[in-house]
Amino acid sequence: MRRDKEDRATDHLRYVFGPVTSGRLGLSLGLDGLGGRICSFDCLYCEAGATEALTRSRKPYAPACRVLDELAAWKTQAHHLPDVVTLGGMGEPTLNTECGAILAGAKKLFPGLSTAVLTNSSLLSDPDVRADLALADIVLPSMDSLVEAEFFRLNRPHPDLSLAGIRQGLLDFRAGYAGRIFLEILLVAGVNDTEENLALLRDYCRELAPDRVDVTTMSRPGAHAGAGPVSQATLARFREALGAATASASTSGHGPTAVLAGSATEELAARIAASVRRRPQTAQSLALALDAPLEEIQRALQTLARAGTVRREVLGHDTFYSG
Repeated sequence: MRRDKEDRATDHLRYVFGPVTSGRLGLSLGLDGLGGRICSFDCLYCEAGATEALTRSRKPYAPACRVLDELAAWKTQAHHLPDVVTLGGMGEPTLNTECGAILAGAKKLFPGLSTAVLTNSSLLSDPDVRADLALADIVLPSMDSLVEAEFFRLNRPHPDLSLAGIRQGLLDFRAGYAGRIFLEILLVAGVNDTEENLALLRDYCRELAPDRVDVTTMSRPGAHAGAGPVSQATLARFREALGAATASASTSGHGPTAVLAGSATEELAARIAASVRRRPQTAQSLALALDAPLEEIQRALQTLARAGTVRREVLGHDTFYSG
């Protein structure tokens, strides 16, 4: 009975999740345009878990009308507005042929907010994908390695994808894009932390000229065993060489706001479940993102864990919860 109750509570949160705190975007309300772990990569480090459907085929996986109906319903619940509405989720959002319509609809619903897209850059050789992403105010593409052997080992792409095509696709997108590009490079120890990769990335950043570069490493459990974070010294060396921004978990000045003031416990549990299904988080980070008392977050997590809706995993000194 309790499990059925939890399932009903999360039904209306199939596509909208968060907000979550982001060092790059502030308070970010997430949109999942896929509804599952559908991706063109199966990265070693992916915090959403192993890819269930490895593909480069574009389809209307999550119809824009359904995503936008849910977003409109979220808006009517009088939540505090986030800084940005971000198309991301558990896979590669540009696989959805209706991602452009989702972005356009989000702008109509929230005309004062920025829209952003998280992408692994794999489909940017497609002019249709570039046209869809041009509707976003901010695009956050990944480029972890320009060394082919490292790329295939780390990102584990669909066999029809090539590193050369991905590299050029991002450059082509940059040439015709009027918004901001925040390039992300994630380092995994012993895989793409080489001097060869650093040299190639340095040249590429000069050519691409992104508005911001973020060099990160693993801070949450990854999808596959054996992937681990690089040292702080390695991280600092890459950041200095690439002119990367200083990592931050700030919310860009938002601070705690009444995101969930007056919400029912059941709704809080539903929003937590929807959020950690896409991104493992600690109780503390959930409390900050959802502006709910830590005690309430912990009680909701215990309930969700007993129901089997979330699972706990200890990494270092932190306990992460995931779907």
